[in-house]
Amino acid sequence: MAPRANWKGFLRLSLVTCPVALYPATSDSEKISFNQINRKTGHRIKYAKVDADTGEEVSNDDIMKGYKVDTDTYIEVSKDELENIALESNHTIDIDEFVPKSSIDPRYLIRPYYLVPDGKVGHDAFAVIRETIRSMDMVAIGRVVLTSREHIIALEPLENGLMGTLLRYPYEVRDEKEYFDEIQDVKVTKDMLDLAKHIVNQKTSEFEPEKFEDHYEEALTELINAKRNGKTIAAKPRPKGENVVDLMDALKKSLASEAVAPKGKKPRKAPAGQREMLLPIEGKKPAAKKAAKSERPTGRRKAG
Repeated sequence: MAPRANWKGFLRLSLVTCPVALYPATSDSEKISFNQINRKTGHRIKYAKVDADTGEEVSNDDIMKGYKVDTDTYIEVSKDELENIALESNHTIDIDEFVPKSSIDPRYLIRPYYLVPDGKVGHDAFAVIRETIRSMDMVAIGRVVLTSREHIIALEPLENGLMGTLLRYPYEVRDEKEYFDEIQDVKVTKDMLDLAKHIVNQKTSEFEPEKFEDHYEEALTELINAKRNGKTIAAKPRPKGENVVDLMDALKKSLASEAVAPKGKKPRKAPAGQREMLLPIEGKKPAAKKAAKSERPTGRRKAG
Protein backbone atom coordinates (compact mmCIF):
# COMPACT_ATOMS: atom_id res chain seq x y z
CA MET A 1 0.00 0.00 0.00
CA ALA A 2 1.44 3.37 -1.06
CA PRO A 3 2.07 5.86 1.77
CA ARG A 4 -0.29 8.78 2.23
CA ALA A 5 0.86 12.15 0.94
CA ASN A 6 2.26 14.45 3.63
CA TRP A 7 1.15 17.51 1.68
CA LYS A 8 -0.93 18.37 -1.38
CA GLY A 9 -1.02 21.69 -3.18
CA PHE A 10 0.52 23.43 -6.18
CA LEU A 11 4.02 23.81 -7.59
CA ARG A 12 4.54 27.18 -9.24
CA LEU A 13 7.30 28.62 -11.40
CA SER A 14 6.28 32.15 -12.29
CA LEU A 15 2.95 31.68 -14.14
CA VAL A 16 3.35 27.91 -14.69
CA THR A 17 1.40 25.99 -12.03
CA CYS A 18 0.49 22.33 -11.50
CA PRO A 19 -1.13 20.29 -8.68
CA VAL A 20 1.40 18.14 -6.81
CA ALA A 21 1.66 15.77 -3.86
CA LEU A 22 4.60 15.42 -1.47
CA TYR A 23 5.50 11.94 -0.16
CA PRO A 24 8.18 10.91 2.36
CA ALA A 25 11.18 9.38 0.59
CA THR A 26 12.37 7.43 3.64
CA SER A 27 10.78 5.18 6.24
CA ASP A 28 11.62 3.76 9.65
CA SER A 29 8.58 1.45 9.76
CA GLU A 30 10.68 -1.64 8.92
CA LYS A 31 12.79 -1.23 12.04
CA ILE A 32 11.99 -3.22 15.16
CA SER A 33 10.08 -1.10 17.65
CA PHE A 34 9.20 -1.65 21.29
CA ASN A 35 6.22 -0.80 23.47
CA GLN A 36 6.60 0.12 27.12
CA ILE A 37 4.94 -2.44 29.39
CA ASN A 38 4.24 -2.87 33.10
CA ARG A 39 6.79 -5.34 34.46
CA LYS A 40 4.26 -6.67 37.01
CA THR A 41 1.24 -7.17 34.72
CA GLY A 42 2.72 -7.31 31.23
CA HIS A 43 0.20 -4.68 30.09
CA ARG A 44 1.07 -1.77 27.82
CA ILE A 45 1.73 1.62 29.37
CA LYS A 46 -0.79 4.26 28.34
CA TYR A 47 -0.06 7.99 28.50
CA ALA A 48 -2.71 10.44 29.61
CA LYS A 49 -2.71 14.24 29.28
CA VAL A 50 -2.98 15.65 32.80
CA ASP A 51 -2.93 19.09 34.39
CA ALA A 52 0.56 19.65 35.81
CA ASP A 53 -0.82 21.17 39.05
CA THR A 54 -4.08 19.34 39.72
CA GLY A 55 -3.04 15.98 38.29
CA GLU A 56 -6.48 15.63 36.65
CA GLU A 57 -6.81 14.28 33.11
CA VAL A 58 -7.66 16.93 30.48
CA SER A 59 -9.79 16.31 27.38
CA ASN A 60 -8.49 17.31 23.95
CA ASP A 61 -11.24 19.96 23.65
CA ASP A 62 -9.79 21.79 26.64
CA ILE A 63 -6.21 21.77 25.40
CA MET A 64 -4.77 24.74 23.51
CA LYS A 65 -1.31 26.01 22.62
CA GLY A 66 0.61 28.35 24.90
CA TYR A 67 3.95 30.15 24.64
CA LYS A 68 5.89 30.13 27.90
CA VAL A 69 6.87 33.64 29.02
CA ASP A 70 8.14 32.73 32.50
CA THR A 71 7.63 29.99 35.10
CA ASP A 72 3.88 30.45 35.57
CA THR A 73 2.88 32.65 32.64
CA TYR A 74 1.81 31.50 29.17
CA ILE A 75 0.50 33.43 26.17
CA GLU A 76 -2.45 31.44 24.85
CA VAL A 77 -2.75 31.05 21.09
CA SER A 78 -5.93 29.59 19.54
CA LYS A 79 -6.25 27.47 16.42
CA ASP A 80 -8.18 30.29 14.71
CA GLU A 81 -5.37 32.75 15.40
CA LEU A 82 -2.87 30.36 13.85
CA GLU A 83 -5.14 29.97 10.81
CA ASN A 84 -5.29 33.74 10.44
CA ILE A 85 -1.52 33.94 9.91
CA ALA A 86 -1.52 31.03 7.45
CA LEU A 87 1.06 31.54 4.70
CA GLU A 88 0.58 31.06 0.99
CA SER A 89 3.10 28.21 1.21
CA ASN A 90 0.35 26.31 3.04
CA HIS A 91 -0.99 25.42 -0.39
CA THR A 92 1.71 26.40 -2.89
CA ILE A 93 5.39 25.63 -3.35
CA ASP A 94 6.55 28.83 -5.01
CA ILE A 95 10.00 28.55 -6.63
CA ASP A 96 11.89 31.65 -5.51
CA GLU A 97 15.34 31.06 -6.97
CA PHE A 98 17.78 28.59 -8.50
CA VAL A 99 21.17 27.78 -6.95
CA PRO A 100 24.05 25.38 -7.73
CA LYS A 101 23.67 22.17 -5.73
CA SER A 102 27.30 22.44 -4.59
CA SER A 103 26.50 25.74 -2.86
CA ILE A 104 24.14 24.07 -0.34
CA ASP A 105 25.97 23.30 2.92
CA PRO A 106 25.21 19.65 3.89
CA ARG A 107 24.46 20.79 7.45
CA TYR A 108 21.31 22.46 6.16
CA LEU A 109 19.84 19.22 4.76
CA ILE A 110 17.02 17.67 6.83
CA ARG A 111 15.12 14.94 4.98
CA PRO A 112 14.11 14.00 1.41
CA TYR A 113 10.64 13.83 -0.13
CA TYR A 114 9.23 12.76 -3.49
CA LEU A 115 7.19 15.35 -5.39
CA VAL A 116 4.79 14.00 -8.04
CA PRO A 117 1.86 15.35 -10.08
CA ASP A 118 -1.42 15.03 -8.17
CA GLY A 119 -4.10 13.52 -10.37
CA LYS A 120 -4.35 13.27 -14.16
CA VAL A 121 -4.01 16.98 -14.95
CA GLY A 122 -0.92 19.14 -14.78
CA HIS A 123 1.61 16.56 -16.00
CA ASP A 124 2.66 18.86 -18.86
CA ALA A 125 3.35 21.78 -16.54
CA PHE A 126 5.15 19.46 -14.09
CA ALA A 127 7.37 18.16 -16.91
CA VAL A 128 8.21 21.71 -18.03
CA ILE A 129 9.30 22.68 -14.49
CA ARG A 130 11.23 19.41 -14.01
CA GLU A 131 13.10 19.62 -17.31
CA THR A 132 13.86 23.32 -16.84
CA ILE A 133 15.57 22.51 -13.53
CA ARG A 134 17.36 19.54 -15.13
CA SER A 135 18.61 21.51 -18.15
CA MET A 136 19.97 24.30 -15.97
CA ASP A 137 21.77 21.77 -13.71
CA MET A 138 20.56 23.75 -10.73
CA VAL A 139 18.45 23.22 -7.62
CA ALA A 140 15.15 25.09 -7.27
CA ILE A 141 14.53 26.71 -3.88
CA GLY A 142 10.98 27.15 -2.62
CA ARG A 143 8.90 27.16 0.55
CA VAL A 144 6.34 24.67 1.89
CA VAL A 145 4.32 24.39 5.11
CA LEU A 146 4.53 21.00 6.86
CA THR A 147 3.35 20.28 10.41
CA SER A 148 2.20 23.90 10.73
CA ARG A 149 5.69 25.31 10.09
CA GLU A 150 7.14 26.83 6.94
CA HIS A 151 10.20 25.06 5.58
CA ILE A 152 12.67 25.83 2.82
CA ILE A 153 12.64 23.05 0.23
CA ALA A 154 15.25 22.33 -2.45
CA LEU A 155 13.88 20.65 -5.59
CA GLU A 156 15.91 18.63 -8.09
CA PRO A 157 14.96 16.14 -10.84
CA LEU A 158 14.97 12.45 -9.94
CA GLU A 159 14.02 10.24 -12.91
CA ASN A 160 10.44 11.24 -13.89
CA GLY A 161 9.75 13.08 -10.66
CA LEU A 162 11.28 15.65 -8.35
CA MET A 163 13.09 15.09 -5.09
CA GLY A 164 12.48 17.78 -2.52
CA THR A 165 14.86 18.13 0.43
CA LEU A 166 13.82 20.18 3.45
CA LEU A 167 16.47 22.67 4.54
CA ARG A 168 17.23 24.16 7.94
CA TYR A 169 17.18 27.88 8.63
CA PRO A 170 20.50 29.54 9.58
CA TYR A 171 19.46 29.87 13.25
CA GLU A 172 19.09 26.07 13.42
CA VAL A 173 22.72 25.40 12.46
CA ARG A 174 25.28 25.73 15.26
CA ASP A 175 28.52 27.63 14.74
CA GLU A 176 31.38 25.17 14.23
CA LYS A 177 33.84 27.54 15.90
CA GLU A 178 32.27 26.70 19.26
CA TYR A 179 33.52 23.14 18.81
CA PHE A 180 36.60 23.38 16.57
CA ASP A 181 38.54 26.19 18.25
CA GLU A 182 40.10 23.83 20.81
CA ILE A 183 41.44 21.39 18.18
CA GLN A 184 45.22 21.52 18.17
CA ASP A 185 47.00 22.61 15.00
CA VAL A 186 49.07 19.49 14.30
CA LYS A 187 51.48 19.23 11.36
CA VAL A 188 51.00 15.99 9.41
CA THR A 189 54.19 14.76 7.73
CA LYS A 190 54.24 13.73 4.08
CA ASP A 191 55.21 10.13 5.01
CA MET A 192 52.18 9.77 7.30
CA LEU A 193 49.90 11.31 4.69
CA ASP A 194 51.22 8.96 1.97
CA LEU A 195 50.65 5.90 4.16
CA ALA A 196 47.12 7.05 5.04
CA LYS A 197 46.38 7.63 1.32
CA HIS A 198 47.50 4.05 0.55
CA ILE A 199 45.00 2.76 3.13
CA VAL A 200 42.25 4.90 1.61
CA ASN A 201 43.09 3.65 -1.91
CA GLN A 202 42.82 0.03 -0.76
CA LYS A 203 39.43 0.76 0.79
CA THR A 204 38.09 2.79 -2.16
CA SER A 205 34.83 1.47 -3.62
CA GLU A 206 31.54 2.57 -5.17
CA PHE A 207 28.70 3.62 -2.88
CA GLU A 208 26.26 0.69 -2.92
CA PRO A 209 23.61 1.12 -0.18
CA GLU A 210 22.24 -2.40 -0.71
CA LYS A 211 25.41 -4.00 0.65
CA PHE A 212 25.21 -2.28 4.03
CA GLU A 213 23.76 -4.26 6.92
CA ASP A 214 22.04 -2.95 10.02
CA HIS A 215 23.92 -5.04 12.58
CA TYR A 216 21.93 -3.70 15.51
CA GLU A 217 18.64 -4.63 13.80
CA GLU A 218 19.98 -8.16 13.25
CA ALA A 219 21.07 -8.39 16.89
CA LEU A 220 17.58 -7.29 18.01
CA THR A 221 16.00 -9.95 15.80
CA GLU A 222 18.34 -12.61 17.21
CA LEU A 223 17.47 -11.53 20.76
CA ILE A 224 13.69 -11.56 20.14
CA ASN A 225 13.75 -14.94 18.40
CA ALA A 226 15.88 -16.41 21.20
CA LYS A 227 13.52 -15.12 23.89
CA ARG A 228 10.50 -16.52 22.03
CA ASN A 229 12.22 -19.90 22.14
CA GLY A 230 13.05 -19.56 25.83
CA LYS A 231 16.75 -19.06 25.21
CA THR A 232 19.16 -16.40 26.37
CA ILE A 233 21.95 -14.61 24.53
CA ALA A 234 25.21 -13.99 26.35
CA ALA A 235 26.74 -10.54 26.30
CA LYS A 236 29.25 -10.10 23.49
CA PRO A 237 32.72 -8.73 24.27
CA ARG A 238 33.05 -5.07 23.46
CA PRO A 239 36.06 -3.85 21.46
CA LYS A 240 38.52 -1.77 23.47
CA GLY A 241 40.26 1.24 22.02
CA GLU A 242 44.01 0.99 22.14
CA ASN A 243 46.23 3.92 23.05
CA VAL A 244 48.31 4.73 19.97
CA VAL A 245 51.90 5.36 21.02
CA ASP A 246 53.60 5.42 17.61
CA LEU A 247 51.29 6.84 14.93
CA MET A 248 53.62 5.92 12.05
CA ASP A 249 53.83 2.33 13.30
CA ALA A 250 50.03 2.17 13.57
CA LEU A 251 49.68 3.40 9.98
CA LYS A 252 52.16 0.76 8.73
CA LYS A 253 50.31 -2.02 10.57
CA SER A 254 47.00 -0.77 9.19
CA LEU A 255 48.38 -0.81 5.67
CA ALA A 256 49.73 -4.35 6.13
CA SER A 257 46.41 -5.64 7.49
CA GLU A 258 44.53 -4.11 4.55
CA ALA A 259 46.97 -5.70 2.09
CA VAL A 260 46.31 -9.24 3.36
CA ALA A 261 42.54 -8.78 3.55
CA PRO A 262 40.63 -10.73 0.87
CA LYS A 263 39.63 -8.56 -2.08
CA GLY A 264 36.58 -8.73 -4.24
CA LYS A 265 34.42 -10.19 -1.50
CA LYS A 266 31.30 -8.15 -0.91
CA PRO A 267 29.14 -8.38 2.20
CA ARG A 268 25.93 -10.28 1.71
CA LYS A 269 22.91 -8.23 0.80
CA ALA A 270 21.35 -6.52 3.78
CA PRO A 271 18.00 -7.99 4.90
CA ALA A 272 14.93 -6.12 3.72
CA GLY A 273 13.55 -5.71 7.22
CA GLN A 274 12.51 -7.34 10.45
CA ARG A 275 9.47 -9.01 8.89
CA GLU A 276 11.74 -11.37 6.97
CA MET A 277 13.83 -12.33 9.98
CA LEU A 278 11.40 -12.79 12.84
CA LEU A 279 10.06 -16.27 13.46
CA PRO A 280 6.43 -17.09 12.52
CA ILE A 281 3.89 -16.08 15.16
CA GLU A 282 3.05 -19.00 17.41
CA GLY A 283 -0.15 -20.74 16.41
CA LYS A 284 0.20 -20.03 12.68
CA LYS A 285 1.24 -22.75 10.27
CA PRO A 286 4.73 -22.26 8.87
CA ALA A 287 5.00 -21.93 5.11
CA ALA A 288 6.20 -24.92 3.14
CA LYS A 289 9.95 -25.19 2.79
CA LYS A 290 9.77 -24.95 -0.96
CA ALA A 291 7.72 -21.77 -0.81
CA ALA A 292 10.00 -20.29 1.81
CA LYS A 293 12.94 -20.49 -0.56
CA SER A 294 11.18 -18.75 -3.41
CA GLU A 295 9.10 -16.22 -1.50
CA ARG A 296 9.81 -14.69 1.87
CA PRO A 297 6.99 -14.01 4.35
CA THR A 298 5.64 -10.47 4.60
CA GLY A 299 3.77 -10.68 7.93
CA ARG A 300 4.95 -8.53 10.79
CA ARG A 301 4.54 -8.61 14.48
CA LYS A 302 5.84 -5.94 16.79
CA ALA A 303 7.91 -6.90 19.76
CA GLY A 304 6.23 -6.59 23.13
